[in-house]
Amino acid sequence: MSPARVAVMAATIAVLALLAIGLVELAGSSSSPATRARLTSAQMRARLRGSPAPLAALHAQAGQLLPGGVAAVRARLAALRGRPVVINKWASWCEPCRAEFGAFQGASAAWGRAVAFIGIDSADASRAGALAFLRSFPVSYPSYYDPSGQAGTAITDSSFTPVTVFIDARGRRYIHQGPYPDQGKLERDVRRYALDA
Repeated sequence: MSPARVAVMAATIAVLALLAIGLVELAGSSSSPATRARLTSAQMRARLRGSPAPLAALHAQAGQLLPGGVAAVRARLAALRGRPVVINKWASWCEPCRAEFGAFQGASAAWGRAVAFIGIDSADASRAGALAFLRSFPVSYPSYYDPSGQAGTAITDSSFTPVTVFIDARGRRYIHQGPYPDQGKLERDVRRYALDA
């Protein structure tokens, strides 16, 4: 065999090996928490029963789309001062946002007794579309309707979607650009940036 033919065969084997590794990882990711069975509203309520009053107030508004824009979001954050907060900016038309909602559903149910979760439905032209999505994929916290995108940009310092902002009990902020691939990664960031653990 010529050296050139050996090099081509070696390169082909290397590409096939990388492809096989990628397929194995892809198959493993299909069982990630973001793609597992969704929690029902009743299951989330049961997990969050007994939450402190400010967090219980958020759970009482689970899945709602609240009005008020940036002023309302800032007022809610002021009421939560001294508590860890996770803010997720999303939109129903945003495929990466929709893909990460399972991670937020699971993480908010797991950590919602210690961490406040809030959504901002940013730049969604249709309130009906956002509500339909929230009905099909319930979460344990409310979102603020932000059709202009101004509240989302003001709170997250970004015009990108999705964006997640972590605020620890001392008010320090960390901004994560882009979607969360799974609940585990989101929960690690909740511990690291919101709970300062």
